[in-house]
Amino acid sequence: MPQTRNPIFDNVARLMTDAAGIANGARREVETLVKTQMERLMSTMDIVSREEFEAVRDMAILARDENEKLLARISALESKLGADKA
Repeated sequence: MPQTRNPIFDNVARLMTDAAGIANGARREVETLVKTQMERLMSTMDIVSREEFEAVRDMAILARDENEKLLARISALESKLGADKA
């Protein structure tokens, strides 16, 4: 079965390829526009970055651990004072 080139099919294929490229370019353009607008909107709001949130969370965990240690130490001292008075 001989293959022949059909210019109509070639043109349609070329048009489809071009349309896909244009659609992909438009998608990237819209993504960039939306990202830019979201960044602009978020910069006007009082929102912390992920890094800042993580740093404060780590500080809170350390503070909670320290508070628990101090509470245990205070309890031990109070019980020792109570035992000395008895």
